[in-house]
Amino acid sequence: MSSPQSEAPGVERFGYQQELRRSLSFADLLIYGLIFMVPIAPFGIFGSVFQSSGGMVALAYVIGMVAMAFTALSYAQMARAFPMAGSVYTYAGRGIAAPVGFLAGWVILLDYVLVPSLLYLVASAAMTSFVPGVPIWVWLIAFIVLNTVVNYLGIEMTARMNKIMLVAELIVLAIFLVVGVVALAQGKGHGAALSPLFDSSTFSWPLAFGAVSVAVLSFLGFDGISMLAEESRESSRRLGRSMVFALALAGALFVVQTWVAALLAPNRADLLTKGDPAGTAFYDTAEYAGGHWLSVLTAVATAVAWGFANSLVAQAATSRLLFAMARDRQLPAFLGKVHPKHRVPVNATFLVAGVSLVLGLYMSSRDDGITLLGTLVNFGAMTAFLALHVSVVVHYVVRNRSRDWWRHLVAPAIGFLILLYVVINASIAAQVLGFVWLAIGVVILAGSYMMGRRPTLSAVTPEANE
Repeated sequence: MSSPQSEAPGVERFGYQQELRRSLSFADLLIYGLIFMVPIAPFGIFGSVFQSSGGMVALAYVIGMVAMAFTALSYAQMARAFPMAGSVYTYAGRGIAAPVGFLAGWVILLDYVLVPSLLYLVASAAMTSFVPGVPIWVWLIAFIVLNTVVNYLGIEMTARMNKIMLVAELIVLAIFLVVGVVALAQGKGHGAALSPLFDSSTFSWPLAFGAVSVAVLSFLGFDGISMLAEESRESSRRLGRSMVFALALAGALFVVQTWVAALLAPNRADLLTKGDPAGTAFYDTAEYAGGHWLSVLTAVATAVAWGFANSLVAQAATSRLLFAMARDRQLPAFLGKVHPKHRVPVNATFLVAGVSLVLGLYMSSRDDGITLLGTLVNFGAMTAFLALHVSVVVHYVVRNRSRDWWRHLVAPAIGFLILLYVVINASIAAQVLGFVWLAIGVVILAGSYMMGRRPTLSAVTPEANE
């Protein structure tokens, strides 16, 4: 029997050299995806989802998980066909055409480049609320420097830190759930037991799907696993499975924790009418359930999870996207440089750190900085995912005459329609800025054609592994 290492197709057949180090196992990929999504992500946006879903927080996450499941299936199919770094850029470029790949990569850059800045800003603001004597920019710089050092030292170091942080997050989550269930048993709950899943007094389909556009932000990250395709020692099939598994596990954790929190929320009426502008609804709920210590524990855990663990893997994923586009000469070549010892895209890693610092400092000066970054990240990811679903249909059904109608036509079509609904109903500001970003990409692409530099990939698209 062949080992996973021998089953993992090399990138040489696609016209590239294997420069990154293949060292990640299935467990490493799964943990990476979970850390990217953050098992306790709902802590930070619980109040916003509560208001937008009419109190049916668990329902919003269930619908969000189902919606993202179709996207995960499409990722799994394209990862089998093209087991390389680059995610949607690679899949759309090779599955449809190189120019489409450039635009897909450009759009998802809006997600990946902004995600670290958003995470650093949220975490720094949280830490400043606990230690007001330390300015937010100090925390911002500290988080960025720490993560950059870890990512610079190699993907193995990042993987080890992921394991430690995942265990810590799961311990905090377990403590909250135990205390929360005890509080419910003591009669501290509000409303019917099933109200977080369905409340006839507030339910409507527009409301439910509107909440999904907020809740889906928590699921962004499972796709980051695809960025590590050239550092995985697993087969391309198992790479795809790791994305689906990570999504399912994270979804289950999101539903359970928000169900308990929704039943315990002490200020339900205020949350429904006024929302949670301070972002403290979950911590207030934790204090109501178990005391001030639990409020502090969950808040600090959120800050560390977003500012270190999640930002760490976000920076790693973004640098791999820049690396993939640079080696195809669709971004400056210096971003394709790999460190000879640590085998990481070193210049891309430092660029992500610099962009995160500049954007983070600027957005920290705006009252709507976190909200604006969040909506832009969401819009960029959803738009790029649309291209992903199209690439599955074009590559498998149109080019390769696949008759696996479910995986290669029906599932991508359902995923496309769900995401299209989310994009259409996104905030006006996100739509405007998102399409401006896309327009800039179109101008750059047109300029490349005018200069005789038509986007090309390194090799002719091979047949997918069936």
